[in-house]
Amino acid sequence: MIPLKDLNKSRTVPVVTTYIIVICVIIFLFELSMGRNVVYLFHAFGVIPYEIVRGVDIPPPDPLTPYGNLISHQYLHGGFFHIIGNMLFLWIFGDNVEDYFGKLKFFIFYTFCGVMAALMQVFAYPDSVAPLIGASGAISGVLGAYFVLYPNAKIVTLVFLGFFVDLIVVPAYIWILFWFLMQFLSLLASTSVNGVGVAWFAHIGGFIVGMLITRFAITFKGRPLKVIE
Repeated sequence: MIPLKDLNKSRTVPVVTTYIIVICVIIFLFELSMGRNVVYLFHAFGVIPYEIVRGVDIPPPDPLTPYGNLISHQYLHGGFFHIIGNMLFLWIFGDNVEDYFGKLKFFIFYTFCGVMAALMQVFAYPDSVAPLIGASGAISGVLGAYFVLYPNAKIVTLVFLGFFVDLIVVPAYIWILFWFLMQFLSLLASTSVNGVGVAWFAHIGGFIVGMLITRFAITFKGRPLKVIE
């Protein structure tokens, strides 16, 4: 199932969400200009679990230190499908979460979810020297927040039924639970022993962190207003 849009209008302009998407796209275009040398960019600004756990910096050097890369890795992507998928998810779900938290708090929330998601992957594969890149962990946190805040919002979804393609509208909680189940099953089916491939632990960790932070926020701020269609 591929989400196309949600039927939940934002009350404010999603400035932060838009800026994050624009920055990620600009950096991705720069990556394309580097050709095969982009691997050095991934190692210099991606998260290397071995470096984080041991507090070392293996070549090439990290301009932001290994720990600064917990933030910078969120703006790198490994291919067209990687960035298109991530930015689509962020565009669909990010505006309403930004609307709830406010612009500055949303940026902090987004970044923190990305950091914690990366650390989940780090501790799952502490000896890995493969760079972790992408906004997936942070966006998983956004999905966790959306699940808590707007479970009954409608998601317009593209589904593939054999040779047939159809559009359906499903509640957000069903779509997100399906997404989470796919992440969990993919983790169980993964044969990786060194963290190379899709960072399933980061996806699951980011989602859980996003849910917990949002539950905590509701305690003090209350729930958002009802869904606007």
